[in-house]
Amino acid sequence: MKHKSQSINRRGLLVTAAGAALATASTKGRASSVAIKGHIKQSIVSWCFSSMGDKWDIQKQCQVANELGCVSIELTQPANWPILKQHGLTCAIAPNGMPGAPYVKGFNNLKYQEEVITRTTKMIDACAAAHIPAVIAFTGFKWRNAEDSSSGAMTDEEAFDNCVVGLKKIAGHAEKQNVTICLEHLNTRDDSHPMKGHPGYQGEDVDAVATMLRRVGSDRVKLLFDIYHVQIMNGDIIRRIEEYKDIIGHVHTAGCPGRGELDESQEINYPPIMKKLLAIGYEGYVGQEFIPTRDAFAGLREAVTLCDV
Repeated sequence: MKHKSQSINRRGLLVTAAGAALATASTKGRASSVAIKGHIKQSIVSWCFSSMGDKWDIQKQCQVANELGCVSIELTQPANWPILKQHGLTCAIAPNGMPGAPYVKGFNNLKYQEEVITRTTKMIDACAAAHIPAVIAFTGFKWRNAEDSSSGAMTDEEAFDNCVVGLKKIAGHAEKQNVTICLEHLNTRDDSHPMKGHPGYQGEDVDAVATMLRRVGSDRVKLLFDIYHVQIMNGDIIRRIEEYKDIIGHVHTAGCPGRGELDESQEINYPPIMKKLLAIGYEGYVGQEFIPTRDAFAGLREAVTLCDV
């Protein structure tokens, strides 16, 4: 039996390793790539760094992406795609084109479904023309008037039936254009900030969302597996990655709780999760979607290093 002083804390070991990697990178200068392995295709989620923290413009985001070895700036508008191309980057997943908060009005509500299909179709066409692989989608809020909780809630059965009908209407076009629609599961537990949780969102149970997506029956309609949201609502992340390996089309990260950096203050152990993604043969992108609470570059560099397994 080892003496207590000789025991090694697993998380401490990970943090130490990440710190050593960061120190090495800093000695080589900020222009060096941190993601030296590159087995995981990492992406910067634009809104986190354009509207939060240090508020980088698109040029700065591209500069940082290249410095850190990321290959994409995602959820940025089509007007920015030529700039990404100039920097040798892509947009891993496009926004859905809905005005305002894009997750409020979704495929679940017949009142908004036609608009959602129209705007998503337009974005699919833009993606196809620019060789962008995916577009995001949402179930929407459960209220019959999505912006008024007093309007009454749809049952999950009704809402998911509506989602299946709507997604089937657009799936054929996505298949023709070789663009994948990735519908995101979101948590409803965190009500502390509009982008940390989404009380009222219909697709709060990742298992139910996955079952619904399989009913659509299209290789171009998949799940956006957000590790942060899954941890809050369902947990058992690695097992769920195995269970849904055939329908995971995109992945997001963030520290939990709080949607902050992927550091030692949060509860998710990211390296084994990244290794599981590689083990199932996942070839898509992993988007860093945390809200910076300190120096954005340092936090992003730490996250990229941690996920570079």
